[in-house]
Amino acid sequence: MAGSARARQEIRRFLAIGAVQVAELDLDGDQAVLRPGPGNPPITHGEVFVLVRRHGRPVGTLLAHVPQGADPRVVLAARARAECAGAESGAPGEPPYASVVVATRERAGQLARALDSLLAQDHPRFEIVVVDNAPVTNGTRELVERKYAERVRYVCEPVPGLAVAHNTGLAAVRGEVVAFTDDDVVADPRWLTELTAPFAADAALGCATGLILPARLTTPAQVLLESHGGFAKGFTPRTYDPADPPVDEPLFPFTAGRFGSGANMAFRTDVLRSVGGFDPATGAGTPARGGDDLYGFVRVLAGGHRLRYTPYALVWHHHRETWRDLETQAYGYGAGLTAYLTAVLVNRPALLPAFLARLPRGLAHARALTAVRAADGAGGGGLPGDHDARTHPWPRRLSRLQRRGMVYGPVGYLKARHALRASVRRAG
Repeated sequence: MAGSARARQEIRRFLAIGAVQVAELDLDGDQAVLRPGPGNPPITHGEVFVLVRRHGRPVGTLLAHVPQGADPRVVLAARARAECAGAESGAPGEPPYASVVVATRERAGQLARALDSLLAQDHPRFEIVVVDNAPVTNGTRELVERKYAERVRYVCEPVPGLAVAHNTGLAAVRGEVVAFTDDDVVADPRWLTELTAPFAADAALGCATGLILPARLTTPAQVLLESHGGFAKGFTPRTYDPADPPVDEPLFPFTAGRFGSGANMAFRTDVLRSVGGFDPATGAGTPARGGDDLYGFVRVLAGGHRLRYTPYALVWHHHRETWRDLETQAYGYGAGLTAYLTAVLVNRPALLPAFLARLPRGLAHARALTAVRAADGAGGGGLPGDHDARTHPWPRRLSRLQRRGMVYGPVGYLKARHALRASVRRAG
């Protein structure tokens, strides 16, 4: 009875979470330009989640309240100037020829929005490849051929699974660097340049990741997820080097989720190909549920290549909207985490000793990852750029689902490998 009462209380708290406006504020000297986030209405009074830019580059976020009757631009600019530091100086440099791969399945409306933003990139030379994964209709093909035929290449991959689709895209691209993003994002116009320019500056760089922020915060599920950090990794650029492991990352490189996410990642094309791409038995659309991006990060780092995180490469992500979505996501994240670790050890057994040496701390990390996270306070955010204000408590049910997913992950990976072999036999 106590458990069911607690569950009902969690649901009531969840449903009481109010919507938050999303805005961008660009500070340039004494000037401050405020605009709504992509697809959002004009900013009024109430709670506002703000991306702060300086000279166009993201430098932090803040959660602020605009009183009724006040000028949102004045209120938010004052907060931003007081709390958000400036960006690194200097332009990103000349980026290499790049390819963008977008894997999709039966979401033509979202895909069109993503492609429109990708075609507006300021990158001097790039191509876009859409991989239609296990389609059941002709909707994606018809969209690309009707609206984007001369600017976007269409590839069909009949075997389901995000990693399979990404490998198909990897085989098709021509760029020196290949970037991956999802069909539910809106890419900032500078995204591709900022994400790929580091490859020209660092010959040892194998992978780069970027910043992911919420496109909308209109439902309780979206606000809850973002109040606990969402997909963002902060606003400090950082390079991870296997030759100089970070002292604050005792599990390096196995805590790959710290490096970035699959909606905003790029690889030197020949490096990703040299490690065999992504494990096709990982990723959404397979029994493994996820982990394909994390697998790619670890394989590249294990090969001796560096990984660069840059907050200046921004995409806006449309978070899932319902409680049921959060349940599915929590279980999938847990499963994907242990599935990718299983995949790494199956494909690179030489990493097993290093993994076992880190296992005790890894278990402690897993417990912390799935703990019931309390709210930091009833209102306002934490330090700008921390992006983990925890303005709402994390429900116990979601923590339990993530732990269950972690237990299931290795089984899911083995099931996915079996299903993949069966698919190949049928195709042959």
